[in-house]
Amino acid sequence: MSEIASTMRGVHLTGHGDLDRLQFRDDIPVPHPGPGDVLIRVAAAGVNNTDINTRLAWYSKKDGAGEDATWSGEPLAFPRIQGIDACGEIVAVGEGVAAERVGERVLVEPCLREANGVELAQPWFLGSECDGGFAEYCRVAARHAWRIDCALTDVELASFPCSYSTAENMLVRSRVTVGDRVLVTGASGGVGSAAVQLAKARGAEVVAVTSPAKASALEQLGADRAISRQEDLVQTLGSNGVDVVLDLVAGDQWPNFLEVLRPGGRYAVAGAVAGPIVSLDVRTLYLKDLSLFGCTALEPETFPNLIRVIEEQRIAPIVAEAFPLEEIAKAQTVFAEKNYIGKLVLEI
Repeated sequence: MSEIASTMRGVHLTGHGDLDRLQFRDDIPVPHPGPGDVLIRVAAAGVNNTDINTRLAWYSKKDGAGEDATWSGEPLAFPRIQGIDACGEIVAVGEGVAAERVGERVLVEPCLREANGVELAQPWFLGSECDGGFAEYCRVAARHAWRIDCALTDVELASFPCSYSTAENMLVRSRVTVGDRVLVTGASGGVGSAAVQLAKARGAEVVAVTSPAKASALEQLGADRAISRQEDLVQTLGSNGVDVVLDLVAGDQWPNFLEVLRPGGRYAVAGAVAGPIVSLDVRTLYLKDLSLFGCTALEPETFPNLIRVIEEQRIAPIVAEAFPLEEIAKAQTVFAEKNYIGKLVLEI
């Protein structure tokens, strides 16, 4: 730790609310790695829905009161350094961690099963229940810092952890395999575009739901077909027309997502940008023998799967734009406008 400064640049979230709750500082104490931890010098961090939703208390089921506004349903401790995506280099290790890990280039697994030297009763998420990547240094349990060996830039690597692990987890949970016909909603966003690539890497046929302006770009990513979100899905795809739905939007069209599933089909959800309250005809669920999967905590194989396909160059990063950390408010404003494909990234 002798070569590491005592303070660092970073962004404090000072409370739930608007962009004015994000406070850039240059005097934040650098964390020290405890037993089983590593200290990472963060190179870049992605911008995600979860960071914005947490700031806005969107996860709260109590009218945004903030009392349950984290992924775990617990109150958020302020100030908090957000940033669920992070890549960088290990610069120090805690007790019990091999010194040889210093110097490793790593991606941080966003879903944490260990923190502060103990196994967690329920998962924590980087930048939510503990400090994350919107700062020069980040401390995590060594098991969640995954060595990565590839030629991609830091900005490119930072586009992967949260979005791609979320997408891969949906594929794992819904058992997507060769020959499956997979419908991806919200396909132009970070998770959606990741799901298109990862489903194709598994040998699936991919139908992407997006805006007409983004259809061509998604087909270049690997989608076999891109259809407009304004189209009638049942008329376009037919009842019983797909094996798996990977849903990131929910909203008013949700009943059609079940209608297009074949009997025995699988539905996986990890987002609700079009609205979290939906209408369900339970008869559709049980008469078609459908399986529904909520996807938040990562399965044990999810992040290792992601590391492998990155190193094997079976997927490619999609970075729409990079911003300096000081411009986090601008980056989150651009994020909310949704006029891009892929990921926005902060350079630390």
